[in-house]
Amino acid sequence: MSGPSRSRFSNLRITRGALVVAGLELGLSLIYLVSDQETRGLFAEWLIATPYTVFERGRVWTLATSVFLQLDFIALVLHMMVLWMFVPTLERFWSTPRFYRFVAITSLVGTAAGCAFGYLIGDMFRPLAGLDPFIYAAIVAFGIVYARQPVQFFGVLPLTGRQLMYGILAFLLLSVVLQQHWTTGVSYVAAMLAAAVMTSKRWSPTLVWKRWRIARARARLTVMSGGKAKPTPPRDEHKWLN
Repeated sequence: MSGPSRSRFSNLRITRGALVVAGLELGLSLIYLVSDQETRGLFAEWLIATPYTVFERGRVWTLATSVFLQLDFIALVLHMMVLWMFVPTLERFWSTPRFYRFVAITSLVGTAAGCAFGYLIGDMFRPLAGLDPFIYAAIVAFGIVYARQPVQFFGVLPLTGRQLMYGILAFLLLSVVLQQHWTTGVSYVAAMLAAAVMTSKRWSPTLVWKRWRIARARARLTVMSGGKAKPTPPRDEHKWLN
C-alpha cells in the first residue's frame, strides 16, 4: 500500500524551483508586511519598482528585487496556492533550469513594460511589485502546454487547461478595466505575451534556433545517389605480379 500511495501523491509535492521562488517572495514580503512605516518606506525607495524609481532615480535593480515583494497579504496567499497547484507541473515538464529562465524573463518583461507604460502616461508612482506578471504568464503557459488536460478548479469545477486559462484571463481583463489599473494591466499583458512566445511551437526562440541549426547542418550534407556509396573499382591484380 505504501508504494502505490506514495506514487499517487508524489506529483502533488512542490518542486525545487517553485519552492525557491515561493520562499523568496514569502520571506521578503512577510518582512515588509510586519515592518513599521519607516522600514516600509526604505523598502519602497530601494526595492520596489515604479516608473519614477526606475527612470527618474535610475534604480534599475528594482526591476528584479520588486518581483519578490508582494504588498498585499491576500495576493501573497493566492500566489503561494498557484505556486503549489499549477507551477510544479510546468517545472516537471520543462526541467528546473528552463523554469528559472521562464520566471526571470516573464517577470522582468512584465515589470519593465509596466514601468515604461506608466512613465509614458504619467503614472509615475504606481508600484509594480510581486510575482503577478509571472503568475499570469504561468497560467497562459499551462493553458498552452496542457490545453486538453482535465483540471479540477479548487476541486469543484471541472475544466480543461485551456478553459481555465480563458476564464482567468477574462476575470483579469474585467478587473483591470473596472479598476482602470492600466499600468499593471500592461505589465500582465507583456508577461503573458512573453509566455505565449516561449511556449509556442511556432514562435519559441529556442525552437527557431534549433530549426536554423538543423537547416544549416542539412545544407552541408551530401545526398548519395541511391542511398549507397559508389562501388570501389576492382583491383587489377596483374599489375602487382612479379
